[in-house]
Amino acid sequence: MNSRERIAATLSHREPDRIPYDLASTQVTGIHVVAYQNLRDALGLPPVAPHIYDYIQQLALPDDDVMQQLQVDTRGLFPLNSHNWNVVEQDGGDYWLYHDEWGITHRRPKPGGLYYSILSVPLPQLSVTAQDVRDHAWPNMADPARIAGLRRQAEQFRAEGKWVVMKHPFAGIFEMAQRIVGMENCLMMMITNPPVMTALFEKLLELKLSFWEMALPQLGDVLDMISYADDYGTQKSQLISPDMWREQIKPLLNTLFSRIRQLAPHIKLFFHSDGNIRPILPDFIELGVDILNPVQTTAAGMEPLALKRDFGRDFTFWGGGVDTQGVLPNGTPQQVKDDVRRNIEALAPGGGYVFNTVHNIQADVPPQNIIAMLEALQEYGATM
Repeated sequence: MNSRERIAATLSHREPDRIPYDLASTQVTGIHVVAYQNLRDALGLPPVAPHIYDYIQQLALPDDDVMQQLQVDTRGLFPLNSHNWNVVEQDGGDYWLYHDEWGITHRRPKPGGLYYSILSVPLPQLSVTAQDVRDHAWPNMADPARIAGLRRQAEQFRAEGKWVVMKHPFAGIFEMAQRIVGMENCLMMMITNPPVMTALFEKLLELKLSFWEMALPQLGDVLDMISYADDYGTQKSQLISPDMWREQIKPLLNTLFSRIRQLAPHIKLFFHSDGNIRPILPDFIELGVDILNPVQTTAAGMEPLALKRDFGRDFTFWGGGVDTQGVLPNGTPQQVKDDVRRNIEALAPGGGYVFNTVHNIQADVPPQNIIAMLEALQEYGATM
């Protein structure tokens, strides 16, 4: 099997020749540049100037020698966006500062800051109005420059037999709204001022639709999967109630996903949400989500065996291979291998599983633990 055949088989809930492996096809399945450089050293590969494909998270796009050595089945396409386009770092004293196209200011500590975090948002007052939302200087998501060169990349990846993934041009509607008005204000206004939040959510939906209505007529036939990321879960429960999510967010997702399906019916939909999202998984099925990521196995309600039992016929699980909060950075190599084995044994039988960590590999992960993870995947990942 080549990579496309392998992933197509597992998405059809058939066991492929081995469990497919994803690294860095999305901005939620990647590796921090520090961990990447350490991994290259441990693999005996020559040093390179890493290509950063997400400056906010400081994610490195692995080079071909790494992708080939690790037998990575996926390749990502990254439209120009605020994480990789016109990123101009400014000296802010103790921090590097970056002002993005949305009006958000990010900062990264120096020296040695590992990633950017939000310093200020463009509409920070609780008194923000629907007119303020309409008047904000929104970026042009329909600009064809955002996808320049991506068709050629996709055609090359397909010729190599790889599974081609393209991400949304900005964060999910709920998460992006938090970046515009601030997380605390967003959560409060969803209760105290729903009309303003509706205006903001609908504007973000409009921007997403404008992007895909520009991009999919040009790229849809060479894509296999679209990744969407919007965080709804915490370690124990959800950020907002399932009922509030169903009232204010779910209808927008239905509109968005339905339009994507109209433009590219064959596309598989990958949905990333951290934490405990078990109460809304039946809603994901209704929305036509094919793939669930990151499978945060240590969150309440997200136990791998129970997820496979209850939802294994409906979703392909993408991730959940090893715990990135505790085991991967802090465990021994044997503990890493044991965790990988447990998760593979729970999620892989009968197909419907693509291996990746629980979210991105962070800077503090020792390279020997990444190698132990890969050795365990090779040992336990053969299915035929």
